[in-house]
Parts: sequence; structure tokens; C-alpha cells
Amino acid sequence: MKVVIVEDEPLAAEKLERYLLKYSEDIEVLTTLPSLQEAIPWIEENQGRVDLFFLDIQLSDGLSFEIFSKISVKKPVIFTTAF
Repeated sequence: MKVVIVEDEPLAAEKLERYLLKYSEDIEVLTTLPSLQEAIPWIEENQGRVDLFFLDIQLSDGLSFEIFSKISVKKPVIFTTAF
């Protein structure tokens, strides 16, 4: 399973990746994206390669929900948050 993590806090992204890889060796984290500015174009161009997205709700440049008003996301999403 190929996943993408959208998370602006490096330690939280690393911890999530560790949990995922511990859960299953079949999980591959394609990339970690730290902002809406980086996530929107990446998702638009590459979502065909992805099976699942993990999106932090509160990012440094806005809420991850804004992604859905900019592009059509056709893959499952799990929202994550520290709050």
C-alpha cells in the first residue's frame, strides 16, 4: 500500500511513518508534504500512484480541508491531528 503523509511537524510525520511501517512491511510512504502549497500540486499530479492519504488537519499555511476546494481527491483520506 502506497501512502502519503501531509504533516507540517517533522516529529509527528516521522512518528506516524514509524507506526505505519511497524504495522505492515507492505506500506510504502511515498512522500511527506509539509504544507498546502506543496501538497495541492503534488496530489493533483500524483494521486494515481497513491492508495491512501494521511492529512494533518491544521497545517502552517491553512486547514487541509482547503485541498478539497482546490482539487478533486479520489483516494481515501485519514485525517490526523494533535488536538
